[in-house]
Amino acid sequence: MSKEAPNTLLHLAIQRLLRNKDLVIQALEDLPGDLFQPLFLEAFTRGHTEVLKAMVPAWPFYCLPLGTLMHMRKQEASETHLHISQLRVQYLQNLQAMLDGLDVLLAQKVRPRRWKLQVLDLRNTQQDFWKASTENPTQACSPVAASTRKMEKNGSNVEEKQPLKVIIDLHIRMEYLLEFLFQFYLLDWVEKRKGSLQLDCRKLHIGSVPIRIMRKAIEMVDLSCVLEADLCPFWSFSTLASFAPYLGQMQNLHKLILSHISAAEFIPTEKGEQLANQFTSQILKLHCLQEIYINSASFLKGHLNQILGSLQSPLENLSITDCWLSHSDWNHLSRFPSTWQLKHLYLSEVRLFDFPPEPLQVLLEIAAGTLTTLHLEACGFSDSQLCAIIPALGQCSKLATFRYIRNCISVATLESLLCRTARMSNLRMEQYPVPWEICGGQNAAHQIRLGKIRDALKRIMKPLNYPRMICFNTSQCDFCGNSKIHYKESIRCPDYIFI
Repeated sequence: MSKEAPNTLLHLAIQRLLRNKDLVIQALEDLPGDLFQPLFLEAFTRGHTEVLKAMVPAWPFYCLPLGTLMHMRKQEASETHLHISQLRVQYLQNLQAMLDGLDVLLAQKVRPRRWKLQVLDLRNTQQDFWKASTENPTQACSPVAASTRKMEKNGSNVEEKQPLKVIIDLHIRMEYLLEFLFQFYLLDWVEKRKGSLQLDCRKLHIGSVPIRIMRKAIEMVDLSCVLEADLCPFWSFSTLASFAPYLGQMQNLHKLILSHISAAEFIPTEKGEQLANQFTSQILKLHCLQEIYINSASFLKGHLNQILGSLQSPLENLSITDCWLSHSDWNHLSRFPSTWQLKHLYLSEVRLFDFPPEPLQVLLEIAAGTLTTLHLEACGFSDSQLCAIIPALGQCSKLATFRYIRNCISVATLESLLCRTARMSNLRMEQYPVPWEICGGQNAAHQIRLGKIRDALKRIMKPLNYPRMICFNTSQCDFCGNSKIHYKESIRCPDYIFI
């Protein structure tokens, strides 16, 4: 008999069992724990709402990872071309049944010993749990079962009524309408049962939605549980400032993403400073913040120094994309302790061609012992600016990735840079633009010059004993406008493989 046969027989047995829902519900108390998961999966997929309602309170494990199951179902629906309206109806029907089951659980003053559900996880974080059910049902629940056994071993009395915890990643975004409607329905259900359960939101994503809807949703959530906030709402700076008090409640926030937030064109300077102070006064409260990503945010110009200066703990990641900085922002980049232990620094599409290189040079020297990733992409850096930071770059002993593309560079400067990076033993990936001298046509003179540059690069790389890849990008410089050429080089040392 093949290995697939037992699984197929079990699947057929479960399908047959579900034809008699009354029998299934009566058998739950005696059903082996290993069968709960495949039975629940089949009931969810087939829309057996009465069975789901009975199975939720009787769930014999500590955690029910429902979010992953719903995500799997959504993927299956897209593959089978299930209409979105059908999916929405089935989602809501299943959700209502399971929430009714939770009400049964919450109503129990003393739970039966076998009823062990304490966490309803609505995040898409435990793919292996349900995947195991389809591959090997007899071992599917082992991770959760192990957690339950550990709790019991530590003396947890599962017969006593425990507060039920619901964990979600909240997406307040109209582009994810189905998910948003589901979550809003859930939030409303939770709001009516305050005191009976605990709602934890770990990731908060806010898109372009009416302000009143956004406020209503986040006011239902314990913001102190939020670890990651992704704000891409196409707001003005004044709206962001009015949102800031909510941000200040996220005391455990680790990651903050701000995207597409604009500044008013004719805002008075005094008003702009007031809004900046209103925002940064809340940043002061984020003692756990480790990562900041800012993208297409025109409000940032003139206020980056205030944000960095208000941080109370060192950052690991700082990413700025498609933003304008003031000279004051740039000059203060290395003056705040929040940037002194950076592991990853990303500057992309940030206009720097008329800025002095010294602030970046100083920052690289300070963070030399921690920095592992440096991206300087489409910043308009000149040869003189790059040459000024090369010595500091060479001090970054842990640097593993250096990305310097969509900038202009000469052959001489590239050779100087490679001579320095060749001695950096941890560097594994380097990306550079093709030197401007060889941008142009594909005539004989061009090919001769290209061959000479290849030979020069080989001479530079030949002594290396460190495995790495060096890529030459053909995209044009965003500032000098050099046209694209039509090749891409990759060097793997010490094999010197050209692609």
